[in-house]
Amino acid sequence: MTNKIINKSSLAPTLMVYVVMGFVDIIGVSTAYIKNDFQLDDKMTQLLPSLVFVWFFIFSVPAGILLERFGKKKILNIGMLVSGLSMVIPVLHYSFESMICAFILLGIGNTVVQVAANPLLYDVVSKDKFSSYMSLSQFIKASCSLAGPIIAVFMSIQIGDWKLVFLVYALVTMITILWLSSKSIKEFKSMDRTATFGSCFSLLKNRSILLLVLGIFVVVGSEVGMKTNIANLLQGVHNLTLDNASLAISIFFSAQMLGRFGGAISLRFVDINRFFRLSTILSLVGLFMVLFIPGVWSARIGIFVIGVGTSNIFPLIFSIAAQKLPTRVNEISGLMIMAIVGGALIPPLMGLISSTVGVLESFYVLLIAFGYLLALSLYSKTT
Repeated sequence: MTNKIINKSSLAPTLMVYVVMGFVDIIGVSTAYIKNDFQLDDKMTQLLPSLVFVWFFIFSVPAGILLERFGKKKILNIGMLVSGLSMVIPVLHYSFESMICAFILLGIGNTVVQVAANPLLYDVVSKDKFSSYMSLSQFIKASCSLAGPIIAVFMSIQIGDWKLVFLVYALVTMITILWLSSKSIKEFKSMDRTATFGSCFSLLKNRSILLLVLGIFVVVGSEVGMKTNIANLLQGVHNLTLDNASLAISIFFSAQMLGRFGGAISLRFVDINRFFRLSTILSLVGLFMVLFIPGVWSARIGIFVIGVGTSNIFPLIFSIAAQKLPTRVNEISGLMIMAIVGGALIPPLMGLISSTVGVLESFYVLLIAFGYLLALSLYSKTT
């Protein structure tokens, strides 16, 4: 690998993949509308994200193995195709059952996309700039996440059908598949030997890799818990309407977009471990504002601060792990994306606490999660 971009023409369609990757975040605003349309309680509503994120646990490692055997671009296109098909279902038929099917397909497709996209980006850019480009890719993903609630609310208010956001997403996905397919990308093997289930899971014997994988579990679960509970928090605690509360999800996405853009620039100059530590501290500051300072504006500001703080933690953890074992990026990617199953477990836990104790109390789960991330950032500094 040289210090230059291998193929400049392939960089743009590779980064476009992260737009498609960001479509999974539509579950945040979708759960609010589905809850309202089908009169679901908090526990049932928070189970919906699980239908998306449980597949990260099941398919991530197999997808990482398939990257070695069939190539990253080919597997990536298959994942995007499945994601695109999932978006068509709500447009053709909208029911609680059809949304379950759509979320399942979205989860499977997005799993494959997330496993394949980062190793492909690793092939396209130089290693010394990888952490910066990872933050840039997450900035692109956050930009798409920001647009989702806005498009959904626009479709709801102006056209009367919020579900048309899925049609927009399906069309963009198909365009991205065609664009990426038209480019020739030289893919590098991460290992001399063939990846297997055993070789992937053997990486967990490395204590640093294990703790970093758990870090992905925690940060993704926390982000999904935020996205799917912001509307619930602002409705239940601060008495906002559904549309106003749903638009507030864009505060979180805007913060993540800005944070990742800043990270893409800063990580060219700032030490990764120091940036990781500052990010976790900022996340805790924002959560304290949500939990302990009354008022809707303090909640909104706290949500924004949490968004900035969490914005770069995923790419930072992935980059730290890739630096530790650069020859096994495909396997690391499989394990890291498998840990996204945290998005299937933390939101239902928050939903259970919300239904039995209170909406605000459910956010104490995030306090524990951010505490772990702070400890991880201090540990990664020492190793």
